[in-house]
Amino acid sequence: MNKKVLITGASSGIGRATAILFAEKGFDLILNGRRKDLLEELKNKIIALYPVAVITSVFDVRDQNSVFESISSLKDEWKQVDILINNAGLAAGRDLIDEGNIEDWENMMNTNVNGLLYVTKAILPEMIRKKSGHIINIGSIAGDDMYERGNIYCASKAAVDAISRSMRIDLLPHHIKVTNIKPGAAETEFAKVRFKGDEAKAAQTYAGFEPLTANDIADAIIYCATTPPNVCINELSLTCLAQANGNYLLKEKS
Repeated sequence: MNKKVLITGASSGIGRATAILFAEKGFDLILNGRRKDLLEELKNKIIALYPVAVITSVFDVRDQNSVFESISSLKDEWKQVDILINNAGLAAGRDLIDEGNIEDWENMMNTNVNGLLYVTKAILPEMIRKKSGHIINIGSIAGDDMYERGNIYCASKAAVDAISRSMRIDLLPHHIKVTNIKPGAAETEFAKVRFKGDEAKAAQTYAGFEPLTANDIADAIIYCATTPPNVCINELSLTCLAQANGNYLLKEKS
């Protein structure tokens, strides 16, 4: 039987690119997201190209009840997830802390932190039962290097780092791998979501340098997920060539 991978936030960006690469490698997929139409389109594309099984599971990771109900309603064979990719996440707003929008704060913390925890807890019983599995959390270099107007987003990704380190310790007796992948600037829907649909501001985010792409990050995810059984990559940071860390980015003048 093919190994099964659950990817949250699979409807676009990193999640979508990762799903396609896993399918190329022969993994069966559970695609999660909130946008059913995009998930179905991705499912149909993958099935047409690769001999793998694909199902969709539409729920919002922020909704605790929906997470547990959706995962518990899966058929038994689909509950046996081998690899969980906690990819769902976002940045909302770029305000100074005293000007911050509380709704944005809650949205980031509930998605990036609570959502990750809910999905992980729902999946873990089967991994523990069979004493194998791999949890890959998509963090950010923003969790290492705080930057102006990043405040709560940076805090949420610092939490992902701490949670990943703690998971690695707690799940060691169950032979479950845990990896935190921390990308730098990547051109996906990230900036468009952060600036709430403002295309001009989103485009300006990536002006003057060549950022990472969703495929670049998907390659790193696949690499970490396919190491030998005795190897666990605990964390992996990656940036584009123009970026040294969360605070230093070389932009060329146009």
